[in-house]
Amino acid sequence: MTAPEPSRSAVRLRPEIAALPPYRQGRPAPADGHKLSSNENPFEPLPSVVDAVAATAATINRYPDATALSLREKLAERFGASADEVIVGGGSVALLAAFIQAAAGPGDEVVYSWRSFEAYPGLVTVSGATSVQVPNRDDHGHDLDALADAITDRTRVVIVCSPNNPTGTIVTAAEFEAFMARVPADLLVLLDEAYVEFVFDETSVDGRGLVGRYPNLVILRTFSKAYGLAGLRVGYAVGPVPILDAARATIIPLSVTAASTAAALASLEPDAEEELLERVSAIADRRDRLRAALVEAGWPVPEAHGNFVWLPAGDRTDAVAEALWNAGVVARPFAGAGIRVSVGDEAANDVLIATLAPLAP
Repeated sequence: MTAPEPSRSAVRLRPEIAALPPYRQGRPAPADGHKLSSNENPFEPLPSVVDAVAATAATINRYPDATALSLREKLAERFGASADEVIVGGGSVALLAAFIQAAAGPGDEVVYSWRSFEAYPGLVTVSGATSVQVPNRDDHGHDLDALADAITDRTRVVIVCSPNNPTGTIVTAAEFEAFMARVPADLLVLLDEAYVEFVFDETSVDGRGLVGRYPNLVILRTFSKAYGLAGLRVGYAVGPVPILDAARATIIPLSVTAASTAAALASLEPDAEEELLERVSAIADRRDRLRAALVEAGWPVPEAHGNFVWLPAGDRTDAVAEALWNAGVVARPFAGAGIRVSVGDEAANDVLIATLAPLAP
């Protein structure tokens, strides 16, 4: 028998999955460098959160509450919803996967803007559905009219990302309301608000005011960014019970650990959350100062509303990313399009400005 080629599987796999590149994290930063590739919160965890996580160590021989009921109840209070209208998962990306799989399969389509969150194409492919990517506007924001125009009888899910990752642009409340007026009531709309806490523009859409208004809308958020719990993987979604029940049927059981739940609950305590949101304001201030300096240097950086900025470097993307690497900065390049740079500490800002100013288009 002839041995299989090393690059091929010895078993039969779905060809679209075999061809799908796996998710890969960026290069690790040098010991004295700055890791600005993953949109992580640069601040260390709060002591109260660390203590809450540590307290769960004594019960790791037991399964966690599979529904994270205590956390769902706390979140439901904030959204004026019932606990059944909240679902918690292993990061918002796990919930995105669950909703897509619940609504779309082979022969169906999922519509979203592009460029947007890099996980969307893979999640759609895994579900068996087909991606329909609608180009962003010239200002790097969602073209919601074009998004609505792309909906067909085969469309099962539409994803709207605000602030958009990686370009940082927002969808306004007026734009979103007009969009929802054009969307069929039986079509699932996912509003991905992973970075919403960093938005200070009062015209922006805010999922909190939309709960209960639309029978086909689900709002997704996460504790990874603003709350600094990226290493614990806990996200949540709020929406109509029948849609959430469908996602509960597709999501991996027991994917949210006791430590994740405890950390999220500790982060929502009034004193802790006040300090965390002060950190969010500090990051937003650094972001705005970084963008202003880059714009002044000649970079056409769009309005930034997340904890990152977007450098539309086009064909120069790889060269600029390499220059950043040589300066000790790991960013997130998207070949032929641009570079997403997370907001870190003040020292990182200084290095970014010094490195990028001479490279402005």
